[in-house]
Formats: sequence, structure tokens, C-alpha cells
Amino acid sequence: MTLPRPRPGTPFPLGATVTDEGVNFALWSAGAEAVELCLFDEADNQSSLWLTEQTYHVWHGFVPGVRPGQRYGYRVHGPWRPADGLWFNPGKLLMDPYARSYSGTVTYHSAIYPSGPDGDPDPHDSAPHVPRSVVVAPAENPLPAGPGTPWADTVIYELHVRGFTMRHPGIPERLRGTYAGLAHPAAIKHLLNLGVTAVELLPVHHAVTEPAISARGLTNYWGYNSLGFFAPDARYSSSGDLGQQVAEFREMVRALHEAGIEVILDVVYNHTAEGPPDGPVLSFRGIDNGAYYRLEPADRSRYRDYTGCGNTLDIRQFHALQMVMDSLRYWITEMGVDGFRFDLASALARSLHDVDRLSSFMAVVHQDPVVNRVKLIAEPWDLGEGGYQVGEFPPLWTEWNGRFRDSVRDFWRGVPTGMAELATRMSGSSDLYADDGRRPFASINFITAHDGFTLRDLVSYRHKHNEANQEHNRDGTNDNRSHNFGVEGHTGDPEVNQARRRQIRNVLSALLLATGVPMLLAGDEMLRTQHGNNNAYCQDNEISWLDWSLLDDPDAVRLLRFTQRLLRLRRTSPVFRQRAFFLGEPAGQDGQVKDLAWFRPDGHEMTDRDWHSPRVRTLGMYLHGAAHHNPPACGPVVGPCWPSQRPAARPRIAWEGPDDHSYVLWLHAGEADIDVVPPGRPWAGGYRIVLDTADETGFPTDPPPVAAGQPLPVTGRSVVLLRVTELPPSRDQNGVERLGDPGGFGE
Repeated sequence: MTLPRPRPGTPFPLGATVTDEGVNFALWSAGAEAVELCLFDEADNQSSLWLTEQTYHVWHGFVPGVRPGQRYGYRVHGPWRPADGLWFNPGKLLMDPYARSYSGTVTYHSAIYPSGPDGDPDPHDSAPHVPRSVVVAPAENPLPAGPGTPWADTVIYELHVRGFTMRHPGIPERLRGTYAGLAHPAAIKHLLNLGVTAVELLPVHHAVTEPAISARGLTNYWGYNSLGFFAPDARYSSSGDLGQQVAEFREMVRALHEAGIEVILDVVYNHTAEGPPDGPVLSFRGIDNGAYYRLEPADRSRYRDYTGCGNTLDIRQFHALQMVMDSLRYWITEMGVDGFRFDLASALARSLHDVDRLSSFMAVVHQDPVVNRVKLIAEPWDLGEGGYQVGEFPPLWTEWNGRFRDSVRDFWRGVPTGMAELATRMSGSSDLYADDGRRPFASINFITAHDGFTLRDLVSYRHKHNEANQEHNRDGTNDNRSHNFGVEGHTGDPEVNQARRRQIRNVLSALLLATGVPMLLAGDEMLRTQHGNNNAYCQDNEISWLDWSLLDDPDAVRLLRFTQRLLRLRRTSPVFRQRAFFLGEPAGQDGQVKDLAWFRPDGHEMTDRDWHSPRVRTLGMYLHGAAHHNPPACGPVVGPCWPSQRPAARPRIAWEGPDDHSYVLWLHAGEADIDVVPPGRPWAGGYRIVLDTADETGFPTDPPPVAAGQPLPVTGRSVVLLRVTELPPSRDQNGVERLGDPGGFGE
């Protein structure tokens, strides 16, 4: 390949920027002494050019005649002093951190490691064993804006691009496992019929498999091992890896947006795929190791690891922080995504050591006019000391609420922890989110996620069964908070299976009717199982892929219909989609009925003693239909609106139409059947059963009216939702007491 001498070019933007005449290349490295640009032809022959211009630590040059699709990499020359954190070695071909596309894969050969047995720099060329960066032209047409679904109306569906589409019979085989597969009408139809408003995609940044996993013949299926923060992973491309994956990803986003579905990316900015200091040299380590990674101050040959993955990206440093923010803006402005879920977000917020809500990362996100307008979700923990930070992220942020998951799991498996914790979680976790001005939708409520049991496995296994991971079942959490109903795993016992199905309906009801933003794990709505594997990160096979043939099973179909109806109920009943915290004070114009109240089975309100009694296994949750009219500025509140400190009452607002139903949600975790007494006036004059998980469909057909103040049978371990059919008393303009009917009770 004959190349012209590069022109000086410009230091910004970083990466490879296409113009009509050629391409500008720009790479940041403060410690480099020289930078070599390597271009590869179709036969993989290498030609090299020296980038002689350096501005603000950016090495840059413009190469005329280079076109999109050109494969390239860098060799960075500099000092070799591992004790000082300097690992420069021009024998290693390096991927451009700002590349929009990568072609090829990593093969774990000795040549990709930095040093030889004697500790000197390894002289072998790594180019045959590492991917190439690819020049990609910018898209000609911008993507249309996303649906912009308000947080309070959002329902998240966590899925893996490959796993969701790989076995779908309605998707053509050549598209299965790809972005185009997820964009296919058959995939989108399921999402629309289910009623979710957003998909949260497991990592799609270009990732590679760790050496130890590769040596076992497995892959990093989940993708939490990013190497390129600007490039869609080529593994999920049906059209090619020379930039085609970029266009295919954009078309997927376009198709989902046209269907009214938002796209949220699970992003892993806390570490990279280069692993610990003895890991491979693929990009950052060879470009400027100490500028990208957190080094131990006392021994700069070692990394400070808050992630459990061997390294931690050091976004306290200006350039690493700039790269993360440039990446976020790129995925929003160029790729059209609607938000991000930040893996191990506490690691991003650490300053000198402690997690710091005033850290540089938090400050920059808060003021960035592009990033601060999208949905931001924190996984509010990491593996370092003090890393568990649920409830501690600042405004703008929502959080995976691990306390909701643990509380609901404990309640339904029969742990006698008292009702205060459950009530707090079901009513929006105001103790975690209200004190800094956040709203109930700051709580991302979930029971299951990619990491852990599926919902079916949660009710079928007491212990993890991760033997397929080839780690002697030592990996994955032991804190499953699960219940197997007396049999470990699959069984043909009809009574056990009936109890398990009811428990699944119980958990889904608690999740989808609780205040906050619910997140479903893909497949939980149709009895998906991983056969007890609670850490299927390396299982790119039937263990992880969604088995659509489950929908040939009547039980799975009934569960799918149940989930659809629950989501429809949530969508049409605003009281389940709170925009402000409950106050435990009157909500209607009559001034008699609280927006939220809690009841014992005997129909009386809970007392302080009841809240903390381990014997209480049944709780009634009254939700006033006018409560969703909370004004924006309602002030902070602590607790679930049982005895606590409360702000001043909001204005009392009248009923506003047929959607303003009031409900009583009965949660009964005891094994025995009981009678509950739905509260009478002033709460209600009568009820109708909307939901009863003791029914296999969950939604009984033509249920009879339920009298207020009279016993109602409730099956052991079940949920019953009652809709108020006769309103609490109010007075007309002449002061005459009247009763109203809130309208129909269909979903």
C-alpha cells in the first residue's frame, strides 16, 4: 500500500474523522514519545505512517485518500518502566479507543502480552492476534427523536440482543442473534403486546472474552468486558464488521422508536477488557496506562480494583473522563439511545477512595446539556469498601433498588422480618429518595435481572446450579432468597407446580403494582428457566437464550396473558404510576380519606406494634384514586406513610374521571387461607375483585361484588386486588352528602 505523507491535520475530534479528501486521525497520549499509524489493506498487509504533530497531548495527522472501511491501528512508542506504570511497547498493535467499529477478534497468543518471562518488553508483533479499528463515515440522516416516555410511565424490559432473538421462530435465521433481529416485526410485536415502554440492552459496546473464560471453551456472553466505548459489538451484526454494525444498530433504534419503545444501554465504564497488569495489551494499557487506570499510589505496577475485573478506569483524570462523556454523547446524538444503566456505578463516583456524590463524574453529568436530558440509571454498588450506595446517588439519577428486590423476595418466601420494610418498598422507598428532592420513579424496582435466578428458578431452586460454568459451582451468589416449595428443580408434582405458578403471579403483582419504575427480566413472563444457573455470564447457548417454544405450554401462555393484563392495569390506573410520594394525608376534596393507608386483616389500620411484629404475614395497602394528582413540590417525606415525619399537606383535589379508581391491595404470604376485612367507610362503600392470584388466570371472570367491612376469603400465599366501586362520601355544592361511582372496572 503506497501512502502519501500525512498532513498536520487537527487534534480534534479524537478518533478517525472522514472528510471528502481523506481521514483525520487523532490519538491522545500524554506519555508517548512517538505514535505510528498502521493501515491494513484487504490482504492484511501493513503500511505505517508517523504522526509527527502533537497538540495538547494529541498526536494527529490527516491522510488524503483514505476512505470509510479502512482498517487501522496504532503502535505507541515510549518508556518501559512497569514499576512506574509505564508499559509502552511498539510491538503491540493498539485499538483506537475512539473507533466507531472494530473488525476481527482477539486470540490469546503470548504476543499480545506486554512482557516476556524476563520482565523485558515482549518484542513479538501482536497484530495477527488483535482486532483492527475501522474508519466509519458519519451517518447522513439523523435519527428521529425517541418516544420520550415520562419516568413515571416507564416499564423496563431487560434483554440480551442475542439471547432474545436467537431462537425466535418468527425471525429469519440469518437475523437471529443480531440487532436486525431485534428490529424485526416479530420481536417488536412481543414487546408491544406485553406492554413495556423501554428495552434495557445488556452491554453492546464492543467487548472481548477474558483469557480464563476462553481457555475453558466459553465466552463472555453478557458482555461486561468492554474494550471499545464507541463501537457496537460486531458479534451482534448480521451485515458485517467494517462499519455495517453501526448502521444496523441505528436501524434497530429507529424501528424500536417507531414502535414507541425507548432504548436504554447497559454501559460498563468502570473497567476494561485488558484486565489486571498481567493481562493483554489491546488498547488503553499501551496508549497511556497511568492516564487511563487507577494505579496503587505505593506501587504503580499494580491496579486499584473496585470492580473485581482486574482494573478500574480512572475517570478522575481529565482525558479518561472526557472519553466517557464523549462516548455518552455519541450514543445519544449519533446512535439515538434514550438512556443508560451504569454498571457498578459506585466505581465511577469514587474520588480519592470513597464514593463521592460530588465527584468529577457526577458534576460533569449533571451539567452536560446532552447527557442530563436522558434516562440515567445507576447500579448503586461496586466491590470496594463502602461501595453499597443504594439511595445515595444525586438528583437526575435513578437506581436499581436492591432493597426492593430483597424485601419482596423475603416476604414471599416467608422470612419474618416485619412489614415496615415491605411497606416502604411498595410505596416508593421514600426513605431512600425523598430527602434530596427525587421522586418515586428514582426507584427502579426489580425482582430478577440478568445476574441471578430467573423468576421461575426463584421459586424452583434453593441453591445455585452453575456447574456448566466450569468453576466447580463456586461462582455466583449464595444469597438467592429463593424458595423451592420442597423440591429442588423440575418436578412433575402438580401441587408443587401449582404453588410455584401462584408464587410467580404473587411476585409479578408486587413488582408491577408497586410505586416506582418496574423492570422485568426477558422471559420471566413466559416461565423461562436457566435450570438453576444464577450466573450464566458465559453461557452463549440454550441456557441463556430465550426459549420461545415455551409458548406451546398453556401454563406459560396463561402467565404471559397475566403479565399483559397487569401491565395494562398499571397503564390505565394512574394511582400505580405515582409522580410524587404519598403523604399519608387526605387526598380527596372531602378531607376524610388518606392518599395511602395500611390495614391489618381485620380491617383496622396498622399500628406501630403491628409494623414490627414478625407474626404479621398479611398487609392491606389502600391507594386513593386522587393520589396521582400530587403537585411537583410536595416536600420530603420519610417512611411509607405509616407514622413518620411528613411535610405539609398538599391541596385537596377532587376526583377527575373514570381512571381515578381507588384500590386495596392485599398481600398475604402466610401458608394458610384467611379472611380479610376490606375497610368500610370512609374508605369505600363496596369493592370488586380485579386480581386474585389464586386463580390460574389471575383475573377472575365476572367476580361478584365485595361488601365493605365484611370478611373476604383469601387463599394462602396469594395477592388480591380490590377496586373501589362505591366512592367514599363527599358533599355537593349544597353541602349534601353523596356517593359516587368511579365508572367501569375493566382494564
